[in-house]
Amino acid sequence: MPERDALATEFEQNRAHLRAVAYRMLGSLSEADDAVQESWLHVSRSGTAGVKNLGGWLTTVVARVCLDMLRSRRARREEPLDDQPGEPPAHLPFPLHGAGGDPEQEALLADSVGPALLVVLEALAPAERLAFVLHDMFAVPFDEIAPIVGRSPAAARQLASRARRRVQGSPSVPDADLTRQRELVSAFMAASRDGDFDALLAVLDPDVVLRADRATVPAGRPTLLRGAENVVRGALAGSGRSRFAQAALVNGAVGIVLAPRGQLTIALTFSFGHGKITEIEVIADPERLGKLDVAVLDG
Repeated sequence: MPERDALATEFEQNRAHLRAVAYRMLGSLSEADDAVQESWLHVSRSGTAGVKNLGGWLTTVVARVCLDMLRSRRARREEPLDDQPGEPPAHLPFPLHGAGGDPEQEALLADSVGPALLVVLEALAPAERLAFVLHDMFAVPFDEIAPIVGRSPAAARQLASRARRRVQGSPSVPDADLTRQRELVSAFMAASRDGDFDALLAVLDPDVVLRADRATVPAGRPTLLRGAENVVRGALAGSGRSRFAQAALVNGAVGIVLAPRGQLTIALTFSFGHGKITEIEVIADPERLGKLDVAVLDG
């Protein structure tokens, strides 16, 4: 078998792994596929002479390509852009997903990673994201990560540590209260998904208040709801989106993020009192979403 054909065969055997690395780096299936293709072009030109661990070397190649793409993406976001009619705002916190890709495959990949984690990863600096993804998700040693980011192994370790703290978050409430918050929010999500009116009533304070961004409600409907029954009706009206919901730490307390295919579109923050949910705020404005501190819940 000619050398190029043998290399192509080995590359294909590693493609699924490389795609997984690229997806976690970039948060977009179409961009991940572009990164894998760019990696193949690099590999096919340079050959594998002297390479002892092909899988590890290919991971390094795709990581370098992804790092360049992340840095280019960040540079583009720093340029002022005017929103075009009918287009999403230029300052959306995520790239447009699914262009030229398979939405179902991307949804499965996003679910396998966790929407909240994708949201947090997007907020990391490129070098932090690379160090965290390669080390914590794919067990790449810091000695191999260091030359990719142009740092020492100790500095690469610090990058991953900083990213890890951001991913894990720092709750602003005691553990016992956090546990109770999570129970209430989980029950709220489950009841919303099931369309269970009574179960929703059970977790809401009778005088609960719901405030929503205008972008989250149909024209003509109120953005402020008062009273448990009114809030339940509003929650059930939007239950079709609940399959994308995931509990997360939002500004240090338990909340909900809706991130279809990893793209943060809506966040719900909650206030609690006397073992019930007393207030809900639904946030969809991209500028406000970008200012939220979102972290992944343990467990």
